Amino acid sequence: MEKEDIKYADAIRELERILGKLQSPDCDVDELCSMTSRAIELLKFCKNKLTKVDEDLARVLATIEQ
Repeated sequence: MEKEDIKYADAIRELERILGKLQSPDCDVDELCSMTSRAIELLKFCKNKLTKVDEDLARVLATIEQ
């Protein structure tokens, strides 16, 4: 996934839209692969974002304990 200027909340909303399409009985089989690929990109982005925030918070909290 190229570096995108996307916010975490926007990524979650897009994931929810993709999931809704995938769960729909009208799911377009021709778009299945591209939707799945995009969902994986968004999941990786969200995971990386959460990991970074967790590390940043741990660093900030460590300064309080000193």
